[in-house]
Amino acid sequence: MSYDNQAILKEFSDRQGITYPLIADPQSKIIEQFGVLNTQASDFMKGMAFPGFIYISTEGHIQQTFFEKDYKERYTANSVISKLFPELAESDVRPMAAPHLQLRLAQSDVIVGAGSRATLTVEVELPKNMHVYAPEAKGYKPIVLKLDSTPELKLGPVHYPTSQTLFLPAINEKMPVFSGKFKITQDVTVSADERFIRILFSSKNGAGKEVTLTGTLFYQACDDTKCFLPEKVALSWRFTAVPLDVKRSSEAIRHAGDP
Repeated sequence: MSYDNQAILKEFSDRQGITYPLIADPQSKIIEQFGVLNTQASDFMKGMAFPGFIYISTEGHIQQTFFEKDYKERYTANSVISKLFPELAESDVRPMAAPHLQLRLAQSDVIVGAGSRATLTVEVELPKNMHVYAPEAKGYKPIVLKLDSTPELKLGPVHYPTSQTLFLPAINEKMPVFSGKFKITQDVTVSADERFIRILFSSKNGAGKEVTLTGTLFYQACDDTKCFLPEKVALSWRFTAVPLDVKRSSEAIRHAGDP
């Protein structure tokens, strides 16, 4: 759904090869009803919505929303799907060698544009009767995902699953742990500053720029009788950041004030 008229959406759909329906809301009436009107937008952007997604059930009920206050930043469709329906996400999945557990890295998107918010996933599977400590465990070495900062990407908060409570008879304590299969996720947003956008547009034939994000997974695996030495595993994800489609619509159908 967009504040663009039908002619603009038709031209954009044809250029991008979009096959799903687009809704034209040139008076922004539906946008206002959903409460996502960007009241700060002016000139030809006046009437636009904050970028985002609305998940509506088959019964017509709003289940969840995914919106950004900065119009330059937005979730990718794959990122939203990975949150709502992880089993349907189109992710790039890679196994990683790691002591005492199975580890796989995934990412919602491989190709991203400036301002795109993608989701990174660390999938962990522990053998039976083994566990790692959750981040809230005090006095122990919990599992922690730490990504390295990079100017091309803005890091969101790390999300861990709900921990289980495990009673440890040897020390007569209850501790928060993870066991079996679980996932750790973190969103990253591609820079939308002018410097980085210029780099993307200056790339040869619009091929974009390769961006590598590195990090480390820290953990200590334990079984029913002992804890192994703490471990750290180097992780990495790779994106291709490409220029956005900034081609203007035909002059005859542009918004008033549109350059």
